[in-house]
Amino acid sequence: MSGRTEMKTALAEAESTVYRVGFVCLTHADTEAFGGRLGYGDLLSFYFAGRGGVLGDVDAGVVAAAMGFWEPGMVRAKWNAGIDVAAPRRAAHDYGRAIAAWGEHHLSDITGTERLIELAGRVVAAADPSCVPLFAGWCAQLPAAAGPARLMQLLFLLRELRGGLHLAATTAAGLSPLQATLATGRPDLAHQLGWQGTLPDCTELAALREQAEDTTDRLTASVYDRALSPDERAEFIDLVAGVGARVFSATH
Repeated sequence: MSGRTEMKTALAEAESTVYRVGFVCLTHADTEAFGGRLGYGDLLSFYFAGRGGVLGDVDAGVVAAAMGFWEPGMVRAKWNAGIDVAAPRRAAHDYGRAIAAWGEHHLSDITGTERLIELAGRVVAAADPSCVPLFAGWCAQLPAAAGPARLMQLLFLLRELRGGLHLAATTAAGLSPLQATLATGRPDLAHQLGWQGTLPDCTELAALREQAEDTTDRLTASVYDRALSPDERAEFIDLVAGVGARVFSATH
């Protein structure tokens, strides 16, 4: 395996870690409690109004289109419930505060925080926001926090970047969001995303899903290539692994 291939694989693993850290943050009891104190009835109403609020005062269909993989009816119900609590831009502001608060509380003892903030910030700045509206919206929305709070905000931005590019890549591969989800062979995951009833068997589409994953890896890797030198990418990968080790050990 060439050095470049090894770096590509390691970077994809780091991006997976960023995704999983974000998942822990966004689904954590602390985040749900933060929303509850603001009047949100459940975690998902805070999630959809908060995460999607950067899109502004739009119909729920726009939010569903930007998020992609969630069942549109669930998005509509939870979006509408969320914006009954606060207007979209306010909800987004509060969601950004919740993300920062989670980072402040759970990433306070991470080694290399300031260096990872520097490297992640350069990747965010190097990304083209075309075709990734949630990433673009969050780049404009998040407050200028510092320390562990800022680190979590940047990890959230990197998660939005890859998520948006992956949605574009699955579309380019000819897959609907539901097909892309079911091609994993995990209908339970589709159910978690709100899809109900008997779902089609899409495992024969696994090759197209792998094609979409490869495209996503290529698109995101090009951003890291622009932002960081090979040594800096290796440093970023190591620092992200440290974040993952800390977060995942604390949640087991």
